[in-house]
Amino acid sequence: MVKLRILEILEEQNKTKYWLCKNMGMHYVSFKKMVENETASIRFDTLEKLSELLKVPVGDLFAQAEE
Repeated sequence: MVKLRILEILEEQNKTKYWLCKNMGMHYVSFKKMVENETASIRFDTLEKLSELLKVPVGDLFAQAEE
């Protein structure tokens, strides 16, 4: 299973979920589900925006989850 590493990246960069949510322009509920890996899909434009804001390649947003 693949998971998003958003929380790990935010911690590495000393940035908050609030900062990211505000800059993403997302509704909080949708944002919370995304960062907590409780969503089944994510749009390509959302991945691109995450990549730009966090200044990481898109591939770095993902990790293989241990089951």
